[in-house]
Amino acid sequence: MNNNPYIGSSFDDFLKEEGLLEEINLIAVKRVIAWQIEQAMEQKNLTKTEMAAQMQTSKSSLDRLLDPEDVSVTLETIERAARAVGKRVHFELVDAE
Repeated sequence: MNNNPYIGSSFDDFLKEEGLLEEINLIAVKRVIAWQIEQAMEQKNLTKTEMAAQMQTSKSSLDRLLDPEDVSVTLETIERAARAVGKRVHFELVDAE
């Protein structure tokens, strides 16, 4: 904590106190994944229909994956999307603060 009396706690501290930090972090991660997949699709000139076919899934399932607010996609779906655009997924566990 900072000794300056005019500076309060961090925004992360606020979110933690409100019980929202983990949820916000999860949404942020999902937004990054969705954005990265969309960027890779653009680079490969893949339409959603073509992408869904390569993933062997429905277009609605792909739409859920690309929806930055929908955090309920499975790791398998993310992995299939990554393979379809020539990428691989890398997850890492890190120490909690």
